[in-house]
Amino acid sequence: MPAYTEHRPKILVIGSINMDMVARIEHIPQPGETVLGLGYSFAPGGKGANAAVAAARLKAQVSFAGCVGDDDYGRSLRQNLQSEGVDDRLLRTAEDAPTGYAPILVQPSGENSIIVFAGANRSIRPEDVPAMFREPVDAVMLQLEIPQEIVLLAGREAEARGIPVILDAGPACSFPLEQMRGLAIVSPNETETQALTGLPVQSEAEARRAAEALRARSGGADVVLKMGSRGAYLLTATESRLVPAFPVRAVDTTAAGDTFTAAMTVAYLRGLPLSEAVRYGCAAGALATTRLGAQPSLPTAEEVEAFLAGQEGA
Repeated sequence: MPAYTEHRPKILVIGSINMDMVARIEHIPQPGETVLGLGYSFAPGGKGANAAVAAARLKAQVSFAGCVGDDDYGRSLRQNLQSEGVDDRLLRTAEDAPTGYAPILVQPSGENSIIVFAGANRSIRPEDVPAMFREPVDAVMLQLEIPQEIVLLAGREAEARGIPVILDAGPACSFPLEQMRGLAIVSPNETETQALTGLPVQSEAEARRAAEALRARSGGADVVLKMGSRGAYLLTATESRLVPAFPVRAVDTTAAGDTFTAAMTVAYLRGLPLSEAVRYGCAAGALATTRLGAQPSLPTAEEVEAFLAGQEGA
C-alpha cells in the first residue's frame, strides 16, 4: 500500500541540531591505541534536525525549533535547513554557547560510535516553548538530546492543544515517562529501551515485555521498538507484532533511527495504519544505512516508494 500522497502533514520538530564530523576507521581504538583513519567529512546532524530534514524530504511541512551558536557551524546548519525546505523561524541563535558538535566513528560494518557535545542545544529556554506552538500542526516530534525540562514542557503544551506527540526516546538515558503528556507514540531502540525499563531486548518475547512496560509507563501510548536489522516491534491496544526489516548492505547506521521515526510519523499522519507506517519507516531507515553521513543519507519520498515497489515486485 503506497504511503506517498499529495497530503503534506504539518510537523513541529523540537530538538537538537549539530555539526557532525564523520570519521571512517577500521576499528574503534583501545585505550592507548592509535589507529589511522580512512577519511573524514563534515555533515549536518543532530537527532532533531535529522528528523526534521527526513520528514521534509518525505514531503511533510516541517518547522524546526532549537538553538545554535553564533558561529560558522550554526550559520551553516541554519542555511542547510532552509535549503531543505524546513522552516527555521523557531531556531534561536545563542550568543553564550557554541553550536552542538558530534564526532562519529564509523567502522566498515556500518556500525558507529558517537560523542555528542550539546553546546547550544542546552540553551533552549523554557520561556521559548509556548511560542513554538503559535501555528497549528498535526504532530510534534521530540527526542532526548535537549534538556528534559524542555521535552516535558513541550508535551504539556501539545496536550493542551490536542496535538499528538511522537517521542524518539534517544539517546539512552533515564527519563520520567510517567510525567510526559500528550504521548501518542514512543519509539526507543534496544539500548534506549533497556535504559528506560531495565529490561533486555534480545528476543521477540523480551521485546514484548519491554514494550508492555513502556506502554504502562507512558500512560497507554503506542510503542514502536526499533530493533535494527531485525525490524521494529509494535505494541498498541489491539496489535502486537514484529515488523521485519528490509535487508540492505549497510554503510553507516548514523541517523537510521531518526529517519525511521520521521518516516513512520509522516506515513501515520497521512492516514496509514500504524503497522503500515512502521513498515514505511523500516524502508526509509534501511535506505539511510546505505549512504555515509547523517543528513546526506536521508532518502526522498520517491526513493522510499521506489524501494518499496521493488520489494513488492521481488
